[in-house]
Amino acid sequence: MPVNFKLMIINSIVWNVDPEIFRIGSLAVRWYGLLFALGFVFGYIIMGKIFKAEHIPPKVLDTLTTYMVVGTVIGARLGHCLFYEPEYYMKNPIMILKVWEGGLASHGAAIGILLALYLLSRKIKKPYMWILDRVVIVVALAGLCIRMGNLMNSEIYGTETTLPWGFIFARENETVAKHPTQIYEGLSYLLIFFLLYYIYRKNTKNLKPGLIFGLFLILLFGVRFFIEFIKEPQVGFEANMSLNMGQLLSIPFILVGIVIVFRAMRQHQ
Repeated sequence: MPVNFKLMIINSIVWNVDPEIFRIGSLAVRWYGLLFALGFVFGYIIMGKIFKAEHIPPKVLDTLTTYMVVGTVIGARLGHCLFYEPEYYMKNPIMILKVWEGGLASHGAAIGILLALYLLSRKIKKPYMWILDRVVIVVALAGLCIRMGNLMNSEIYGTETTLPWGFIFARENETVAKHPTQIYEGLSYLLIFFLLYYIYRKNTKNLKPGLIFGLFLILLFGVRFFIEFIKEPQVGFEANMSLNMGQLLSIPFILVGIVIVFRAMRQHQ
């Protein structure tokens, strides 16, 4: 047994990163919070370039950012509480407000963003699909930042693996290598970002409404669906499910994406 354990260590990566960058008294600055914020910073910069190229006033970008932040945080928090631990949070509703204790769901964030951007489209008098086609480009990049935050927290990792890049998450008292699914997802989201941005740059003047948004839904939630097969269950009730909650929530987004792309390809500008 000791020999096998040593061989396992050699062929894997021991991950034992402190999730806190530094602490001042009771105030702690964490990697997750920093990376979460960086997702919005990068998004603001890229959307600024897009809006400038399309002659959209800078104040619209500031309004967009506000709606995005509020929609993301509220949606992600409520998504986790309602999709993954509804019984606990229904009994302890005050705990929903304690976002700093963790518990955010990407599917909830997606719903929150969609609702926030619908309200924004009414406010700024821009077509809803016009906004979605541009915003989802940076959402894919923000997904990379969030998954790297999960990695720094040693959370949402995969099942056991013998691959040489497996991570032993020491802070979670793991003794065997697990798939670093945070990295798998993060790199996938980065590729999706580059693809969507490329399509946008090449077709800015003749972009079919809904094409980028539909592709985003298919690709991002498709990646999420397949990677979930090698993830550890996030909550107890998922253990005996053939498809876990993340996969079940991804399917509607993928189907909607297929319909939107189909309609976009058939319509004329």
